[in-house]
Amino acid sequence: MATALPNRFLTPADLVEMFELPSVETVYQWRRKRTGPRGFRVGRRLRFDPEDVRAWVDSQLGEAA
Repeated sequence: MATALPNRFLTPADLVEMFELPSVETVYQWRRKRTGPRGFRVGRRLRFDPEDVRAWVDSQLGEAA
């Protein structure tokens, strides 16, 4: 992710767009399997802190190396 992340909490749809995922269901599967970035609930809505997403990406890059 060479570009800066937005200065707001991210939605599952944002992650789909950023990572070119097939659907938001992929994001929810990551959450169920505890393999994706850390998320939190705001009422019924799932949100992601951009810093947590960046940390998750960095950890994925570290594992791949």
